[in-house]
Parts: sequence; C-alpha cells; structure tokens
Amino acid sequence: MDTIIVIPARYGSSRYPGKPLAPIMGRSLLERVWRIGKGVPGVSRVVVATDDSRIVEHVRAFGGEVVMTSESCRNGSERAYEAVQNLGSKADVIVNLQGDAVLMPPWVVGALVQEMNRDVAVQISTPAVRLTSDQYKSMSAMKGAGVVSGTTVTFAKNGDALYFSKGIIPFVRSAPTSGEPPIFQHIGVYAYRAAALQKYIGLPQGMFEEVEQLEQLRAIENGMPIRVVQVSLQGRTMWSVDNPQDVARVEEIIRAEGELV
Repeated sequence: MDTIIVIPARYGSSRYPGKPLAPIMGRSLLERVWRIGKGVPGVSRVVVATDDSRIVEHVRAFGGEVVMTSESCRNGSERAYEAVQNLGSKADVIVNLQGDAVLMPPWVVGALVQEMNRDVAVQISTPAVRLTSDQYKSMSAMKGAGVVSGTTVTFAKNGDALYFSKGIIPFVRSAPTSGEPPIFQHIGVYAYRAAALQKYIGLPQGMFEEVEQLEQLRAIENGMPIRVVQVSLQGRTMWSVDNPQDVARVEEIIRAEGELV
C-alpha cells in the first residue's frame, strides 16, 4: 500500500505568524515535524504543503520535499488533497499530519497506517488515547475553567467514531466499578483513502461542525465512518505550538523526555 504523509504548513498564522520556522532547540518546528513523518514506518513519501515561498525555501534547505498549494485552502485536509493532486501522486493512503504536531510520536501515526493496511474497509482513521482517572480530573477542571483545548471521542465496538466533542464525552454519571472511566482524548492526525479524502473535501459544513469547530464532524454528519485507533503515548507528553509561549514548554519536554526521532 502506497502511503504519503502531507504536512500542511501556513506562514500566516493569526496567533503566531511564521510559526513553522520557529526555532526549537536548534531545529525549526517544521523540520521537527518532517523528521517525525520520516520516522513513521510504512510510509513511502513525506511532503510539506504550503502557500508561502519562505517555507518552500526553508524545506528545501533542510532537504525535504515541498509542494506549493493555493491560499484558498480552508483547512489542512483541503491542503493535503490539493498537494497530492499537484504532485500527481497515486498514493492509496494520505496522512494529514499537522504542521505544529512537534511532539507527535511516530508510532501513533504508524498505528493509523497499520490499521489502513489491516482493514481495507476503513476509509478514514484517527488515533485516541484513554485518559487515566487523574488525567480525566485534570481535563474536567480545565474545561470547568473555560479552556477549550482538548477533544474527546466516543466510538462503537468496531472502533468507528460515534461523536467528537470539545466537551467531555461520555458524561460520567457514575464511576465504573473497575478500571478507568471510558474517556478517550482524540489526537488530531488523520489517514484517508484517496477516494475518501476527495469525497470529504467536497462535503458542505455540517451544523455540529459549525458549533463545535471540529472539521472531522463533517464526515460523521454525512455518514462517512471514521475508525478510532486506540494508542499509547508510551509515557511521552504531547504539546502543540499555538503561540510563542508554547516553544519554551516544548523545549522543556524534549529536555526531560529526549528526542522523538
């Protein structure tokens, strides 16, 4: 199965302009994400997709492959699709790896590739990690304080997603008699069959997507199943870079836990 990872990267972030080029312990954020992509087993190609010539020059300088896409792309999935079209790629599976996922473990992305290989019926896959009781309490406190970040997901017995939410789902009315509560935090990376990605980007925005501001709900609302792959972070801490202050936190994590690749 031919698999390509596309890393959408925009220079003009409203919260952090030039974010892909931000230095993190001697390497740019974007180069670090590209190296993570290169570390995923079973992937034949890793490409950065951008609409900015400064990012093109930077990627070429560190030896990566890059493709220009239009400024009209509304999200990473649209940019990933346009990228494979511009490349003339015939890849069976396209992975959309966010350009700020600087602490994404390669094995998490690899689990999606494995699932697409294992079950040819899966059209879209995405990972989730089960929270411990302490992590659940921490997320509850964070949500209670009005913090929006952090998405949870529920899924059927076959692993297909039932719903994604910025709230905590399911609501824990009573604690389970044994084990941790069934709260799964979604990790924002997606693998698509080529035809599924093409279908997805042609769909209109749905009412749940509009209010939750979660683009994956567009697929759910239109009856496109998303396979949720349960993964382990193996003790690693995940943290994305949304603003300049996050760089120091990411560097602190790398110093404490070591490099991913």
